[in-house]
Amino acid sequence: MSIRAYLRERQVPFVVLLHRPAVSAARLAQSVHVTGFRVAKAVLFRASGGYVLAVVPATHRVDERLLAEALGVGSLALATEEEVAGVFGDCELGAVPPFGRPYGLPVVVDAALAQLREIVAGGNTRHEGVRIRGRDYLALENPLVARIGQVIQPARRRLHYRAG
Repeated sequence: MSIRAYLRERQVPFVVLLHRPAVSAARLAQSVHVTGFRVAKAVLFRASGGYVLAVVPATHRVDERLLAEALGVGSLALATEEEVAGVFGDCELGAVPPFGRPYGLPVVVDAALAQLREIVAGGNTRHEGVRIRGRDYLALENPLVARIGQVIQPARRRLHYRAG
C-alpha cells in the first residue's frame, strides 16, 4: 500500500513533497529545504521477536544500545538489504518510510522527533516525501517513544598549510 493511500484511508492530512531522488534522509532534507532535525529517518532492525522500525531525526543515528534497552531485549541487529527489501516490498530500493503499521511492524520513535509539531517523512519512492503533523504521526503509529538517537557529528575538515 502506498504511504499516500495509507494516510488518505485514515483521513490524516498531509502534503506531498516531490523532489529529486534522495539516497538518504539527510539528502531528502536538502531537497525539500528543511532542517534534517525535522526529517524522519527510518532504520529496520532484527530483534528476537521479529523486526522493529527505529525512527530518528535525519541528523541522528540510531544508538543500538539505547534501542535494545527501550525494547527490553538483549541484542538486536541491523536488517540486511535483502531483509529490508522483503519487508518493504512495495517500496523502491533504498526507500524506507517511517510508517510501521502498514507493514505490521512495531515502531520506536526518538523522543526528539516525537516533540515536533511537523515532520517530513519519506514515502514509497526515493523522490517522494510527505509533510505531516507530529501529533498525527504519533496517533497513527502509536509508537514507543524513547531516547534512541545520537547526534551525528560532522566530519572535521583538516586544513593543510604549506610552508612557503
